[in-house]
Amino acid sequence: MLRYLSIRDFVIVDRLELEFEPGFTVLTGETGAGKSILIDALALALGERGDAGVIRQGQKQAEISAEFDTPKALDEWLAEHELATEEGGCILRRVIDAGGRSRAFINGRAATLAQLREAGEYLIDIHGQHAHQSLTKGEAQRTLVDEHAGLTAEVRDVGGLYRRWRQLREALTEAQTNSKRLEDERDQVAWQVEELIKISPQEGEWEEVQREHTRLSHAASLIEGAQGAAGALADDDDAILGRLAAIIAQLEDLVEYDESLKNVIEALTPARIQVQEAAHELSQYLRRADLDPQRLAQVGGRLESIHGAARKFRVPPETLPAELLKLKARLGELKLSADLEALQREAEAAQKTYLAAAKLLTDKRAKAAKALAKQVAGAMQTLAMGGGKFEIALQPLEEGNATGLERIEFLVAGHAGVEARPLAKVASGGELSRISLAIQVITSRAAKVPTLIFDEVDAGIGGAVAEVVGKLLKQLGEERQVFCVTHLPQVASQGDIHWRVAKKESGGSTLSSVTPLARAERIDEIARMLGGSEITATTRKAAKEMLAA
Repeated sequence: MLRYLSIRDFVIVDRLELEFEPGFTVLTGETGAGKSILIDALALALGERGDAGVIRQGQKQAEISAEFDTPKALDEWLAEHELATEEGGCILRRVIDAGGRSRAFINGRAATLAQLREAGEYLIDIHGQHAHQSLTKGEAQRTLVDEHAGLTAEVRDVGGLYRRWRQLREALTEAQTNSKRLEDERDQVAWQVEELIKISPQEGEWEEVQREHTRLSHAASLIEGAQGAAGALADDDDAILGRLAAIIAQLEDLVEYDESLKNVIEALTPARIQVQEAAHELSQYLRRADLDPQRLAQVGGRLESIHGAARKFRVPPETLPAELLKLKARLGELKLSADLEALQREAEAAQKTYLAAAKLLTDKRAKAAKALAKQVAGAMQTLAMGGGKFEIALQPLEEGNATGLERIEFLVAGHAGVEARPLAKVASGGELSRISLAIQVITSRAAKVPTLIFDEVDAGIGGAVAEVVGKLLKQLGEERQVFCVTHLPQVASQGDIHWRVAKKESGGSTLSSVTPLARAERIDEIARMLGGSEITATTRKAAKEMLAA
């Protein structure tokens, strides 16, 4: 669950530190006070994309940190990615600077946005205020059913099998309609492979051949230089090594008269040893060094062969080994294309594999859709849609696609005696909001994340329905940590904890603040929500009754 949230210089928030508790927490405040800004800040900490526009005016960067107690699955994920701490828990941190650059951290270690998002999937579900709008789209309906049923991995696997089948089917069609072109390409690629096999370029060979050629080309200069250096160090009459030995011996004779000369001797002794080692290395080098015109000719020929092939194939010389592998792979594909029967058999096998996996996915979807539809229909009865029906239809597709053998469609009837029709065509704005809320609450119960956030998802409802919504969220808060940004007093009165978000003017800037409310303050806030800016005895009395209920 979410324990702590720190926000610095984000939109209209300067400094904000909040500590949270379990249960159902409501956030209220006047329009524009910044209620949803808190959710936006948390979303950034969870890996949502952001830019310099989120930084409070006049500041250099925005920073958001969120601390969580972690479920076991996240502990395992953190350990796997070497992001765990001995103390446990998880701290997500996000910094965005004025240049739009973003930095992310998990438990103090640098992380990617993808890792923030992945960690966030174990921690929080955010249901936005516009969720009901996307609910009318078929893809969103399918995704919702699959995620609720835990079928995301199966859908991903089916997608891979579908793409493999389509790839083979397209290759078969291409082979059938373009056999002459493919035959010409096959001959061309076969010739290219043969040419490169003759040269047989090896990984890293180009760099090694260049180095050897350079060394052999300058062998005479290298030998002459090494001999001169060896002489100067050790072999000549006035060699450095002999002179150093003489200097050290002379100083050793004098040290009995002045011990401070020991420091000079101690400095010169390692120098003498290093010169001796250098002379030895040069001696070894000269034993190995040789003028080898024959080897130079061989290396030069190899250099020219590789360079000539690179020019012919129009690629850098160092990439010839990779080019050979690529051409071999393409030749294999073209040979397979030439064998139409084999290609057809492979395509048919891929289709069978896809259909088997997709049919299994269909069975699981049908079972999950039936159970979810029953739960949503039951919730509709409590949301002023008595007698209403909700169905999830699986409409077969002729060939299937990357998500399976059917498209999913939500069907709804707002009241008894009416045939269920597509949600996007029949639901009014208010009905759509209520159905969306029912679905979100139900799917949240099945979710594994410990924290749920509802950002003004109660838009378009009121009265007794709003009271039911509040009770639904309060019940959900008994099982999870639940936050709800709301403008409805009926929902706010159900909260276990109440935070008020307000705007204030400070130094010519508009800032947002968040305050936890005691009971007396809650009465005033709910009274304001009931009656507007002027709080009367009547609205205060109604607020007391709501809280008492």
